[in-house]
Amino acid sequence: MGAVKTKRMPRAVREQQMLDAAVLTFGQRGYMAASMDEIAELAGVSKPLVYLYLNSKEDLFTACIRREGQALTEAVRAGVDPRSPADRQLWDGLRAFFSHTAQHPDGWSVLHLQARTHGEPFAAEVAAMRAELVAFVTELIAVTAREAHRDPDLAEREVAGLAEALVGAAESLAAWSNATPGVSARQTAATLMNFAWAGLGNLVEGRPWSPPAGTEDRS
Repeated sequence: MGAVKTKRMPRAVREQQMLDAAVLTFGQRGYMAASMDEIAELAGVSKPLVYLYLNSKEDLFTACIRREGQALTEAVRAGVDPRSPADRQLWDGLRAFFSHTAQHPDGWSVLHLQARTHGEPFAAEVAAMRAELVAFVTELIAVTAREAHRDPDLAEREVAGLAEALVGAAESLAAWSNATPGVSARQTAATLMNFAWAGLGNLVEGRPWSPPAGTEDRS
């Protein structure tokens, strides 16, 4: 293999080029199988330059997780207009989520598969990103629901768990849709919307489901 020739460019641009190559390699080959030689060659730089910029394979992988996680959360936030009705906000947020994960399958693989299976500190980075998404969804549902029937304690009692469940379902569906040919982001968002909104819509209107009378809580 001949020496890698690099053109002069700003450090920030070069670093993003390395991260692009790393996300593709980690996403397709997995963290353990990916090599720094492979990433450097794909980025069109020397391996020493990768180490100079990003220190180690662990630090490079962490940088990939942070970049991809930030891009996903920003895409979801940007997709939602807080002036829209509650169901439109949820629909737009789901479409933004599934569109982003479909357009960046390697980034989603890094976040959803690779980072979670290789322990700390990688899993903690993903957990922080996920917590931000859950908090956003919680607030999205809670504000509308509290306004609908003026219950200031609703978010604490009901919405936090629903938001957690909704994000978990979205994660699973994103992995499924990316692996299933012919399934669009719009179709995936509609699937989850149809599954979730019957319950969320009732909650917003102050009509939550309750266990049948006479049943005991044995938990």
